[in-house]
Amino acid sequence: MSDDLTEAQSAAIPDGYAQLNWTRGFGRQIGPLYERTDGPGEATLGFRVEEHHTNGLGNCHGGMLMSFADMAWGRIISLRRSYSWVTVRLMTDFLSGAQLGEFVEGRGELLAEEDGIFTVRGRIWTAERTLMTGTGIFKALSPRKPRPGEIAYREEA
Repeated sequence: MSDDLTEAQSAAIPDGYAQLNWTRGFGRQIGPLYERTDGPGEATLGFRVEEHHTNGLGNCHGGMLMSFADMAWGRIISLRRSYSWVTVRLMTDFLSGAQLGEFVEGRGELLAEEDGIFTVRGRIWTAERTLMTGTGIFKALSPRKPRPGEIAYREEA
């Protein structure tokens, strides 16, 4: 282990996860973030709680968990529809906290879609402990070319 890496940074990432190539913007600032493909149009995002994610008590900051929920839950829209999207509303319930070094995971479930508005239910967890649950409302901006792991969306005829 290098002296330049913290214990959290040098901890192993769970099998099946690959680092997301988010090299600009906010994703780069709060990363690294990881993704595990769970099947066509299905994925789980994850991150290891590092020092820059923590609050004054040494727990993962609620703002980090909210940001992560936004990305993890909204990801289902990209995976299922290959749309760029923005968040309209994010409602969450904090149930537990994450500690430095823990690997946090999250995913969304698409509940409804109407007129370019998506309703998603999501969960954030570490090991067997649920950290957050909630729902998100997301607005599709525009279709785009599918990226690896995404399903090309076709309008019903």
